[in-house]
Amino acid sequence: MSLQDLLAKRGPIRKIGVLGMGYVGIPAAALFADSPKFGMVYGFQRDSPSSGYKIAMLNRGESPLKGEEPGLGELLEDVVRAKKFRCTSDFSLIAGLDAVTLSIQTPFLNKDDLLPDFSALAEGIRDVGRYLQPGMLVVLESTVTPGTTEGMAREILGKESGLMAGTDFALAHAPERVMAGRLLRNIREHDRIVGGIDEVSTRRAVELYAPVLTTGKVIPMTATAAEVTKTAENTFRDLQIAAINELALYCEAMRVNVYDVRAGIDSLKGEGITRAMLWPGAGVGGHCLTKDTYHLERGVQVLGKGTLDYPEHEPSLYVLARRINDFMPRHMFRLTMDAMKRIGLDPVGSKVSILGWAFLSNTDDTRNTPSEPYRDLLLGEGCHVVVHDAYVCEYPGVPLIADIEKSVKDTDAVVIFAGHTQYRNLDPVVVRNLSGRKHPIIVDGRNMVDPDSFIREGFVYKGIGRGDKNGHEIVEG
Repeated sequence: MSLQDLLAKRGPIRKIGVLGMGYVGIPAAALFADSPKFGMVYGFQRDSPSSGYKIAMLNRGESPLKGEEPGLGELLEDVVRAKKFRCTSDFSLIAGLDAVTLSIQTPFLNKDDLLPDFSALAEGIRDVGRYLQPGMLVVLESTVTPGTTEGMAREILGKESGLMAGTDFALAHAPERVMAGRLLRNIREHDRIVGGIDEVSTRRAVELYAPVLTTGKVIPMTATAAEVTKTAENTFRDLQIAAINELALYCEAMRVNVYDVRAGIDSLKGEGITRAMLWPGAGVGGHCLTKDTYHLERGVQVLGKGTLDYPEHEPSLYVLARRINDFMPRHMFRLTMDAMKRIGLDPVGSKVSILGWAFLSNTDDTRNTPSEPYRDLLLGEGCHVVVHDAYVCEYPGVPLIADIEKSVKDTDAVVIFAGHTQYRNLDPVVVRNLSGRKHPIIVDGRNMVDPDSFIREGFVYKGIGRGDKNGHEIVEG
């Protein structure tokens, strides 16, 4: 019996499983469950000491994701109340499903060797393979090195199940394209890239995703093309950020305001003119941009080995961009040290207050936060470091303060790392009085405050791309 016949015999997709209850899996599962096309959705989560708590929370209709996620809490309540969604650690339930998606992180432990850590993803694929039945659909949503779906996923599923992808079950890649703070909207409104290992698999995966889209449409392609699409789109965004970050560093060196320059560049409009100017900042965090460049590089080294035509001995433009963005926390450290030097402050024993541990504004997402390498550099200089974040409650090895006034009291330097809305409302008089310093330091990594208002109050100001202000005269009170 052909795969198409198996799918026809099984009928429409009604029961779905989602492996990985995180920023991708939770909203995806909730939207699947909310669709009248589907009957039941299971969220699979290991009952581990670190994340097992999510099971009970989700089954109460509560989101374990902090920060602002419009509509997610209400949607979870609705689908739990309707008995269309349940979170479980019983992976044997996979055997009774029509389709399973995997949303599991795929980091790089060592960026230099370009070897991804697929251990968690491989374990999830094995879990699916153990209970895989003929006629099921398996979809990788995790961002992976090009070639993974056709290679590792197909191999593990076949080994565990004794079934053959493309003959006994459908296999596809449909990469997530979401950002914390707008998860539901992104899934509904962004076009969905769907790539099967064959046309039958692609059609079955389209059947899975089409019902949850509103303004977004499905874009079908091959599995490998879908993998390249996801890694490339994040690589291009990282490249754009690196371009504006490098320009910010140039503007600092030439003593001009990068935001004036950016506005001037962005003002050129017209047919065929595309600038796509982003914003400079203290660093790039998150799970995707910090490693997807390496997935793309790994893919071309494996799939394109011996065939890539590229300038000899020249480094990858994409990897260079990644290194520039990785450099920005170190630049923030240099700005901080320069500010201390201006007022003769010894870093040893000085207090530095980091505002923002999450990498993304108004969320609790701390994955690969650029605040961490910056904090490590400060600690290496003997600074006393405190961290404020209104959204992040805990982080391994890092004490967090929820009260912003407490965090800046008796501080020598206030350093803005996240674009949380409340940081725009910092009052220089209040902050100066709380600090108790004649010349407190403020280092703005997200262009959140007005430099002049702080300079007037005696602050030593430093900002990313603010070459026009970073050398200002210190105002004596």
